[in-house]
Amino acid sequence: MLDVICVVIFVAIGRSSHGETDSVGGFVRTLWPFLGGVLVGWALVRWRRRAVESVRAAGLVWLGILAGGVTLRAVSGQGLALSFVLVIAGFFAVVLTGWRALFAVTQRRERVRS
Repeated sequence: MLDVICVVIFVAIGRSSHGETDSVGGFVRTLWPFLGGVLVGWALVRWRRRAVESVRAAGLVWLGILAGGVTLRAVSGQGLALSFVLVIAGFFAVVLTGWRALFAVTQRRERVRS
């Protein structure tokens, strides 16, 4: 679920920074390829038998977003500059790994307390 929230935040920031805040349809049009990429990533996680919240799973979800999301965006006729792909790669590398690392630290602290 947090992966989906990360994608929604990414799209909201991107659309806002480009002054594209006027339509729900435009938001959904921008959002769906990346959600498809998350699904591809989750399928990879499941195939590799990893827990979705594990730090190792972040790389698989990241790969799903890059390979699946970028491909879906290109096939749907939406813009796809190299600089945008680099932004996608950097943003999702940080947030997908970041929330999982925080989760892991929290889980370790919980185990130590009990």
